[in-house]
Amino acid sequence: MTLARNRWLLALAVVSLVVAGCAKKKPQTAPDLGASTVTTPSAPTEEVQPREQAEPVDPTQAILAGDLARVNEYLAANGLLGDVYFDFDKADLRDEARSRLARNADWLKAHPEFEVTIEGHCDERGTNEYNLALGERRAAAAKDYLGSLGVAASRLRTLSYGEERPQCMDQGEPCWSRNRRAHFLVTGRGNVG
Repeated sequence: MTLARNRWLLALAVVSLVVAGCAKKKPQTAPDLGASTVTTPSAPTEEVQPREQAEPVDPTQAILAGDLARVNEYLAANGLLGDVYFDFDKADLRDEARSRLARNADWLKAHPEFEVTIEGHCDERGTNEYNLALGERRAAAAKDYLGSLGVAASRLRTLSYGEERPQCMDQGEPCWSRNRRAHFLVTGRGNVG
């Protein structure tokens, strides 16, 4: 029985140590050195107004409000105001050109603050004079079609470069077909409203 009693005493000692270790200690206080306690009155409570949150900035609007070079870079990178292409020695609008011009017209109507120059371009075949005239007819065809879709003619200007500013320099039809185009460039910002 001594063994059982020793075990019992050992268990009681362990429990006592655990309980003693978990007992709350009294907080220690600094000795009173006779200094008086100074209290500062609290500030009157005021209702704190939440800060006005700025409207989130639409990055597209920030770009479109910037300089025209950035506007044109943005338009080109996003496929807006895309070029229209023409058949050899023609200024007639193909179906895909009409479709592209319809999308251009939608964008222009949504952004009436912009003025656009439509550049007429040709491939290298033909004389300079002939290509300048053909480039002008191509730009005019694009402008007239945009006008029929509701874009104000006062916002559109035409300019022909003929063969002077090719998009592609190689020889052959794949390259020449890329040069026969009407190119759109934002060149002004007018006052709207």
